[in-house]
Amino acid sequence: MLDRLKHDTNNASDIIYKDIDILDKTITIIYSEVISSSDTIINSVLHNISYIIENDINTNNLFSYLYNNLPGPNRSIVNSYDDLLNKLLNGFTIIYIDNSKVFSIETRANLDRGINTSTSEVTVRGPKDSFCENLNKNIGLIRYRIKSSNLWYKELFIGKETKTKVNIIYMNKIVKESLVDSIYSTLHSIKTDGILDSSYLKKYLNKGHSIFPTIMSTERPDVVSMALLEGKCVIMVDNSPYALIMPCFFIDFFHTPDDYYSKSINVTFIRIIRLCAFLIAIFIPAYYIAITTINHDSVNTELLLNFLEQRKNVPYPALVEALLMTISFEILRESDMRMSSTVGTAVSILGGLVLGDAAVSAGIISPIMIIVVAISAIAGLSFTSIELTNAIRYYRIILMILAAALGIYGIFLGIILLITKLASINSFNVPYLSPFSPLVLSEQNDAILKLSTNKKRKRNPLLSNNRIRGD
Repeated sequence: MLDRLKHDTNNASDIIYKDIDILDKTITIIYSEVISSSDTIINSVLHNISYIIENDINTNNLFSYLYNNLPGPNRSIVNSYDDLLNKLLNGFTIIYIDNSKVFSIETRANLDRGINTSTSEVTVRGPKDSFCENLNKNIGLIRYRIKSSNLWYKELFIGKETKTKVNIIYMNKIVKESLVDSIYSTLHSIKTDGILDSSYLKKYLNKGHSIFPTIMSTERPDVVSMALLEGKCVIMVDNSPYALIMPCFFIDFFHTPDDYYSKSINVTFIRIIRLCAFLIAIFIPAYYIAITTINHDSVNTELLLNFLEQRKNVPYPALVEALLMTISFEILRESDMRMSSTVGTAVSILGGLVLGDAAVSAGIISPIMIIVVAISAIAGLSFTSIELTNAIRYYRIILMILAAALGIYGIFLGIILLITKLASINSFNVPYLSPFSPLVLSEQNDAILKLSTNKKRKRNPLLSNNRIRGD
């Protein structure tokens, strides 16, 4: 078995083989120094074996003595070569006695960055902790909040080469079993070389070809806990700080964790603002193109003359001008995201002020177009979901083309197409526009409006058969 291990790992320099002779037998200690803790190996394994040698402890069954006396948080007998290889590559130390009996002790090193504050979903109030790359710590953050025996999870390993641990977490007696079975069967059927992050699973779980996100990604334990109590499922992947929540609805992307730590009247106002931001991000450039290209009579004459006066030296049609500005902003945003914070700030200043002012002075872009595209782009940044931001970007361009061809009638056609598309999406057999289509009256207290009520809130019947919260 040792010869096979050395052959399969190409005698990797990080895998250490240490032989110790004791009681006329040979103990071989095997571990990977890059993923195992040397302090734990010295204190738990080598120190205790040296104690046996120094005190000349006579035991008839060395294997049983070591297995019962070597300290370790997780010990198990190794029954096969595949089990040995899996344990070794997961940070366990292998104790190989006299070429016959084998067991393992967990000595893995702490290689994650620890629990930090959330960076992609900043909150003003509420908990500040976020998930890290350690799956056990992430599950602990959930159990810290939900102290219930009904918090269950199913475990499986995906990836021929990576053998990544994946957990499906759900609340028993709340979630629908059909949802859990559907997710498990989908994940179990995945055949791939490796899964390095939870985002890798989205292409297997997304059914359909919608550009709108049907799976929510979050790094906040409180958001995951809220979703579990609603009857949703959560997928967590080892080495990934982001959890996947499913199913999700379109209205979920207009909610934030702060909504549940603030007064209802303030939350309602902010949600209406987010809805307006969504509409502005998609429709404002298209409407500007329509009124300056085809539908001149739909705005005040003085305002229209002002727009035309600013565009009289621009050599491009309004559609080309809007597309150039939109593409320029997307390039600027992408470079700002990929660069370091200090360089990114300089790029933003250069692109936003210097180049923008120079383009207006040169007559390439009109000032009003910069305002329109900037307002639309800023409104789209109101959402933390990258997938939703990308969907807004695509529909913004589609509506701009329709407005240039058909004017305001093209915008109305785009609205119909958008609503039809949203209504046709299903997230794990649950309508994407719920609780509006189909209408769920019990969910209207926390959809767009957030109403204060002393009555027991009910769960969405599309998510759970256990309707009453707290029962």
